[in-house]
Amino acid sequence: MSLQSFMKKTLFTLLLGATTLATPAFAKEEIVINGSTTVLPVMQKAAESYMAINNDVDLVISGGGSGNGIKALTDGLCQIAMSSRDMKDNERELAKKKGVDPVRIAVAVDALLPVVHPSNPVKSLTLEQLRGMYAGEITNWKQVGGPDKTIAVISRDTSSGTYESWNDLVMNKVKVAPSALLQASNGAVVQAVSKNPNAIGYIGFGYLDKSVKGLDIGSIKATAETALARQWPVARELFLFTNGQPTGNTQKFIEYLLDPQKGQKAVAEVGFIPLPKK
Repeated sequence: MSLQSFMKKTLFTLLLGATTLATPAFAKEEIVINGSTTVLPVMQKAAESYMAINNDVDLVISGGGSGNGIKALTDGLCQIAMSSRDMKDNERELAKKKGVDPVRIAVAVDALLPVVHPSNPVKSLTLEQLRGMYAGEITNWKQVGGPDKTIAVISRDTSSGTYESWNDLVMNKVKVAPSALLQASNGAVVQAVSKNPNAIGYIGFGYLDKSVKGLDIGSIKATAETALARQWPVARELFLFTNGQPTGNTQKFIEYLLDPQKGQKAVAEVGFIPLPKK
């Protein structure tokens, strides 16, 4: 190869390299999603399948509780807040003071489920019995047909939407006894109950597994059918909140999540109850 040919080839290589370096890397849009640990597995499952077919967006999802998710949305730290309860009046007022217009979107139905250790012979409790246990008025399993053992009450912490739902639907604003052991997530409740034969806790429907036993309430069993018909007394909707009506990739992901053939299949796959078809 002549020197002239070599120099031309070298110059072309350098120019090609410079052009490559000057081309900006493809940047994905990041959508931050924060909040309820109950809603978390639904979002993680749907996000996994969504990002597999949409490589222009990166969904960053974390738990921390419904209250924390709503606060993050109000503070402009996320685009989507996950919540297992509705927003409180004071949360809406604070959001509006900060220029945030919360829009609520239901994404699934949940049946809050009282759970005990699999060895516990008790199969059913009434709402009044559950309230009595959590208020500290019923303290021994023999008072509800179980063994002569002290009840270990396990509850969610106060930042949890699941705690708020239990407070509204079961406790009727009666305070949970200070002796209750507070847990930060559904998974932590399952773990605590599975290790204590005398414990009782409550979890979202999708978290039920063989390590704990779900109880009936009265004569009603928690199923998708009883939850959708609101026959199950502690059924609720699971929500997302956005600042104003969602747009762009945020809107596209929420539309995917609400699609009966797409995101709602993910809802069922993680054990929760898809929205009724319209």
